[in-house]
Amino acid sequence: MEEFEIAVIGSGPGGYVAAIRSAQLGYKTALIEKYNTLGGTCTNVGCIPTKALLDSTHHYADAVHKFETHGISFSDIHLDFAQLYRRKADVVAKNTQGLDFLMKKNKIRVLQGTGSFIDNETLNVQQPGNQSIKIKAGKYIIATGSKPATIPGVSIDKTRIITSTEALSLPEKPNSIVIIGGGVIGVEMASIFNRIGTKVTILEYAENIIPTMDKDLSVALHKILSKEGIEIRLQEAVYKSENLGDKGRVWFKNKQGLEQDLTADYILVAVGRKPYTDTLGLENTGVTLHPNKTIKTNEHLQTTVPHIYAIGDVIGGAMLAHKAEEEAMFVMDTIHGQQAHIDYSRIPSVVYSWPEVAAVGYTEEELKKKGIPYNTGKFPFAVNARARAGMETEGFVKVLSDPKYGELLGIHIIGARAADLITQAVIGLEAEVTSSEMGAACYPHPTYSEVLKEAYTIAAGKTSVNI
Repeated sequence: MEEFEIAVIGSGPGGYVAAIRSAQLGYKTALIEKYNTLGGTCTNVGCIPTKALLDSTHHYADAVHKFETHGISFSDIHLDFAQLYRRKADVVAKNTQGLDFLMKKNKIRVLQGTGSFIDNETLNVQQPGNQSIKIKAGKYIIATGSKPATIPGVSIDKTRIITSTEALSLPEKPNSIVIIGGGVIGVEMASIFNRIGTKVTILEYAENIIPTMDKDLSVALHKILSKEGIEIRLQEAVYKSENLGDKGRVWFKNKQGLEQDLTADYILVAVGRKPYTDTLGLENTGVTLHPNKTIKTNEHLQTTVPHIYAIGDVIGGAMLAHKAEEEAMFVMDTIHGQQAHIDYSRIPSVVYSWPEVAAVGYTEEELKKKGIPYNTGKFPFAVNARARAGMETEGFVKVLSDPKYGELLGIHIIGARAADLITQAVIGLEAEVTSSEMGAACYPHPTYSEVLKEAYTIAAGKTSVNI
C-alpha cells in the first residue's frame, strides 16, 4: 500500500496540470493513467494530432489553390498521405515525451493502470500483466475525461463506422466520407479530408452547423465550407448505419420524414462525447452521478465525498482542454487554501477550420432570450489591409456590448487567426474593460487585430475610420 497526499486519476490536460501544480505546491503526488502514454485524448487522439493534420492540409490546400497568385509556381504538387500521418505521429510523440519529462522533473509518481475505487479512501490500480497496486490518498482528483458518443442505430465498429480517433490513423486516403454531426469535431474533420480531395458530406440534426455558437458564425462558416466543396445537409436525423465490408452506409430522415441513405468509404460519427466514469468503481464510494453519468460536484468541484474532487469532461459543461486546465488550477488552489476563481462565461470556444472560428461570452441569441439589451459592432476582414495582403479576407468580428456602460457581453470572430485573437477578448471580459476602451487602445498596423478594434469602436457607438 502506497500513500500519497494527492492522487490524480487521468493524465489529460486537466489531470497532468493538476498533478504538476500539486507537486509544485509540495504535495506527495501520484498520477494514474491506464494508457502507456500520458496526455489523454487531447494529446494522443484529439486536439494535438487534429491540429497537426489541419496545419499540414492547410499548407497543401494553399499550395494547390493560392500559391500561384502569390507568384509561386510548382511543376508537380502531390500529397504524401503516409507522411502526412507520420508527421502527426511525430508531433504527438514530442508532446508526450515533454509530459514524461515534466513528471520526472516534478517528482510525480506515475502509475500505469486503470484506477478503480475500492472505497472512499482506497484506489486499486490494475496494471499491465495482471498485476495491481493499492494506494491511499488524502485527496483524489478524478480527471478521466470523455470518449466519443454515438446515437441509437449507429454502432461504432472502428473499421467503417468510425470516430475521430480512428480517422487519425487511417491506412490510406479515403475517396469519400460521411460525417454525422456538424459540431466542432465534425467541422474540423471535414476540413482535413476535404482539403486532400476526399468527398465530404456532413449530416447535422440541428438547423445550423456549430449550433452552440452565435448564429452569424454558423451561417458564415456554412457558406465558406460549402464554397470549398463540402456538402452540408441540415436537419437530417440519422437512424441507422451498416458496415458493407469495403464501405459504410448511413440512413437518415429530413424534417419532412423523407428517408434517404448515403454510402461512403467511412462513416465518421461526431455527435459529441460522453464522460468516462464506467470503470472508476464509484459504486463503491459515496460519489453521486447525474443521470447522464457526469459526476455531481459543488462550487468547489468537490464530489459528494468531500476529499474526492472531479474536473474536466467528467463533470460536464463545455468539453474543452483549457476548461479542464482551469479547473485543475482552481482545485489545487482551493486545496492549498489560496483564493480560487473560475468564470465559465469567460472560457473561449474555438473551431480550427479555416478561417478559424472563436467566441467568448454571450451569443446574440442568448441575449435576446434573456431580454438583455445590447449594442452590436460588426466589422469584416475584407477591408482590413493585413487580411488583403495575406489573401485572408473571409469573415468578420462581432462585438456585443452593454448600451449604457459599454460592458463587453460577447465577442465572436470568424477569420484568420481567430483562435489567437480571441485571447484579447477574453482579457477584456476578465478585466471588465469597456468596448470604448478596447477600441481606443493603440493596435499595430497592419494586423488582423485591427478588425477587433473597429468592431469595438462601432459597438461603442462611434464611427469607424475604415468604413
